[in-house]
Amino acid sequence: MYKIIRVTTVPKSLGGLLQGQLKFMTQYYSVIGVSSDGDGHLDKVSKREGVEVIPVEMTRKITPLQDLKAVYQLYKIFKKHKPDIVHSHTPKAGTLSMLAAKLAGIPHRLHTIAGLPLLEATGNKRKLLDVVEKITYSCATMIYPNSFGLEQIIIDNGYTKRNKLRVIANGSSNGIDTSHFDPSLYSEEDNLSLRNELKIDPEDKVVVYVGRLVKDKGINELIAAFKKISQENSKVKLLLVGIRENHLDPLLPETEKEIDTNKSIVFAGWQNDVRPYFSISDILAFPSYREGFPNVVMQAAAMGLASIVTDINGCNEIITDGLNGKIIPVKNSEILYSSINELIDNKELRDTLASNARDSITSRYERKLVWNAILEEYRQL
Repeated sequence: MYKIIRVTTVPKSLGGLLQGQLKFMTQYYSVIGVSSDGDGHLDKVSKREGVEVIPVEMTRKITPLQDLKAVYQLYKIFKKHKPDIVHSHTPKAGTLSMLAAKLAGIPHRLHTIAGLPLLEATGNKRKLLDVVEKITYSCATMIYPNSFGLEQIIIDNGYTKRNKLRVIANGSSNGIDTSHFDPSLYSEEDNLSLRNELKIDPEDKVVVYVGRLVKDKGINELIAAFKKISQENSKVKLLLVGIRENHLDPLLPETEKEIDTNKSIVFAGWQNDVRPYFSISDILAFPSYREGFPNVVMQAAAMGLASIVTDINGCNEIITDGLNGKIIPVKNSEILYSSINELIDNKELRDTLASNARDSITSRYERKLVWNAILEEYRQL
């Protein structure tokens, strides 16, 4: 049986970003997962996906000595197991595993791009990251951007040649299980119970954000916009679902203060299951600066929510302005403010966008469609 090794920087990506995909592939290939251990989380991925896992400590920061050590460990793993394919996800895992796989003589070295954090970097850091990106792509035999917009960005930046790039299916790294993200799974009683728990009144309109609470996700703009809204309308709540990563991409002090003190902002923290939070919400606000192909936007649409997203790759492929959501400029809190207000005040528009949202996902991004497209890509190799 042919062998594939899948590599991510952290186990949350291996088990979350690729949830179910590794298990699906075991029907056709011998699959090994490689990632950082993450305090035992890698073993959980192994049990859930039914695959062998091997821990290799990798960091999301620039750590040259630790990175070299990881390359050597990966090289030894690849030489020992002799996979036919090494397929990596996430930036650091991509660089380290593509380099190690080339040194180990692995014939098919695949890397999926699900966003480019370096696009927000400047100066010498950007120059360094550009070089690293080119090294990653040169070591890989194929690069898979997970959106058509991201493919064009890669070409525009000269990271690699077009013939080395391919978007699989309609985009997305893993698609979405629309039987799991289904609003019919939640009753009015379920929704009322969670609203009561979060101290959200039944008649309140809820704007939800799901993701990391960091600058690059547009949280400063979202909080600035919502501050004005909450001063004008006490019956609107902002529901924040996710974790703060101040050590990686800190928010402005005034943003942090507003989150902590504004009684109309509900901070729910990290949640393993975000569906109940979508179910009690009316609008998704997702003002990110950069994405690959955002799962959150697909999930919200599958749950029947009207979305407000920024005009960036991925978001502007999932959302069609005026059909299943609104597309606004990046880093513009004023237009974000007016767009949220419009959807709060205009029930007819909000309901129209929401009614189109689920069909827009089931027809294009159903998970099995993406998995089968990746399987076909492997078979052609």
